[in-house]
Amino acid sequence: MVAAVDDRQPSPRIARGPARWLWFLLGLLSLALGGLGVIVPGLPTTIFLIIAAACFARSYPRLERWILDLPKVGPTIRDYRAGLGMPRRAKVWAISMIVAACGLSAGLLIEPAGIRVLVAAVGLVGVWFVGWRVPTRERVLGNG
Repeated sequence: MVAAVDDRQPSPRIARGPARWLWFLLGLLSLALGGLGVIVPGLPTTIFLIIAAACFARSYPRLERWILDLPKVGPTIRDYRAGLGMPRRAKVWAISMIVAACGLSAGLLIEPAGIRVLVAAVGLVGVWFVGWRVPTRERVLGNG
């Protein structure tokens, strides 16, 4: 069964000419990074698929529909687009993975101090974004 896309949100205009190809290539890159995130610990999957869906909405809506119909992440992406954010459990998991991956990398695996600081800073930005900018689904729905 194919899940319906939230029709309440207006679809972005499909770009024309070189802009369409740029959106398409950015979508493919994001899709590839999301696919890598399934395998590589610490590399996020869902955010790259959210970006890919947004890019494909502007370039190749058929691929956007394919991403939105994926059984595991499609509902999550549709909920995010509808303003429902992430479930609390997913936020805790995401923040834990950011802290673990960046902490391990900056603390043990990376040698130059400047790169360590950069990795730690990027990790802090990720924690801030997921923790404070992404809505918590339970709060949005009023059950938490």
